[in-house]
Amino acid sequence: MLEDVNQAAIEASVAALRDEAVALLCDLVRHPSLLGQEASAQAKMRDVFEAMGLRVDEFAIDEAKLKEHPGYSPSIVSYDGRHNIVGLHEPKGATRGRSVIFNGHIDVVPVGAESLWTKPPFTPWIDGDKLYGRGAGDMKAGIVAYTMALKALQRMGLEPAAKVILQSVVEEECTGNGALACLLQGYRADAAIIPEPLPGIMRAQMGVMWLALEISGKPVHASVAHTGVGAIDFASYMFGELKKLETKWNAAEARHHCYHGHEHPVNFNLGKIQGGEWASSVPTSARADIRLGFYPGRKPEDVRQEVETLLADAYRRHPMSNALQYRVIYEGFQAEGFELDMNLPVITTLSDCHQAVTGEPAAYTAFTGTTDARFFNLYGETPATCYGPLASSIHGIDEWVSIDSMMQVANVLALFMTRWCGVNRLDA
Repeated sequence: MLEDVNQAAIEASVAALRDEAVALLCDLVRHPSLLGQEASAQAKMRDVFEAMGLRVDEFAIDEAKLKEHPGYSPSIVSYDGRHNIVGLHEPKGATRGRSVIFNGHIDVVPVGAESLWTKPPFTPWIDGDKLYGRGAGDMKAGIVAYTMALKALQRMGLEPAAKVILQSVVEEECTGNGALACLLQGYRADAAIIPEPLPGIMRAQMGVMWLALEISGKPVHASVAHTGVGAIDFASYMFGELKKLETKWNAAEARHHCYHGHEHPVNFNLGKIQGGEWASSVPTSARADIRLGFYPGRKPEDVRQEVETLLADAYRRHPMSNALQYRVIYEGFQAEGFELDMNLPVITTLSDCHQAVTGEPAAYTAFTGTTDARFFNLYGETPATCYGPLASSIHGIDEWVSIDSMMQVANVLALFMTRWCGVNRLDA
C-alpha cells in the first residue's frame, strides 16, 4: 500500500482525461433523462463502468420495499424499466483503507420553455469554459468527475486499496427513492461524497416537502362571476396563507443556527397550477403543486401537521368556504434535513484535499434545498456531504457547468481516494 502519491502526477493524469471527460458529459447531456426517461443514460453509464473493469450491479427499484422505510417519498411515476446502475471497485491487492461511495443522479428536471434556450436543451454546446445543456451541471458533470477521478488513478497503474462504489441513480429530483433503493440494496461505506453543483463543502441541508392542494368551487357563468367561487382563485388564496408560514420560519428568532447568515433560507414555491374548464365559466376545480422548505431537526410529520392546521384555519376564515372543498395530497419529497459535524474525518480529509489542489481553504455551505446525502446520514450510517463543480442556471434556462471546475473536482476526488482509501500498484 502506498501512503503518499505524487500530487503532480495525479493532476497530470486527470488533465490528460479532459477531452474524454468533455466527450462523456456531452454524450450524457444528449440523453434526455427526464423523470421516467432515464434508461438510455443509465445504459451509457453501465457501458462506462464496465469499460473501467468495475463489477456492475443493475437493479430495479422495489417500491413496495421502499414504502416500509421512513425515508420513502411517494412516487409520481412507475418504476418499470427504470434501474439504478452501480459500479463496484474491489481491490485486487490488499484491502487496507477506508471505503467510499460516490453517488450521482442521472435524472434531470424539465427544460421549461424551450424557446427561451439559446440552443436546444439536450444539444450540448461549449462557449469557452462553459458547457451548456440540461443536466450538464445538475448533475451529470459530477458523475463525470467521479468517473474520471477513478480512471485517472487506473491510468497511473494504481487502484484504491478499499472498496469504491460508484452510484448512478434515478429520481433524485422529486423523491430520492433511487438513492434509497441503493441503501436498501445493502450499499454502505465509511463515507460518501455527492458531487452536486453546490458551493464549497456542504455542512447542512434543508428538509423539503412537496404537496398538492386539490380545490373544488362553485360554478357560475362569468357574467356573474362575483356570485361564485373560483377554484383557481381559492388555490391562490390558500398559497398566500401558506406564505405567511414561510415568513414566520424565516424570522431571525425562528432560524436554525446554520442558516443565520442566509438572506432567505426557507422558500415556499407554487411550482404548478392547473384547473378550470372554460373562459366564460368560473372554474370548478384546480390543483396547486407546492414545494416547502423547512429546517434540519424537524420531522416531516410535524411539518405536515403545522401546514394542515394553518390551511384548515385559512379555510374556515374564507367568507365563502361553505361553497368550497379542498384536500391535501402528499406526492414527491417528504425529505428530512440534517446538519453535519464538520470534524468528521470525511469532511477534514476532503477539506485538506481541496486546499492541496486549489491552494485555498474550503468554504462550508448550508444548502437551502435537499440532496440524496440525507439517506446516507440519516439512515445509512455513512457520513456524507456534497462537493461538486461550479454550475449555473440549474433548473433554469441555458444551464451550464464550468469544465475547469469539473476537472478540478475530479482532481480533488482522485487525491481524496489516495488519502482515504490508500492505493495499491496494479502491477505489484
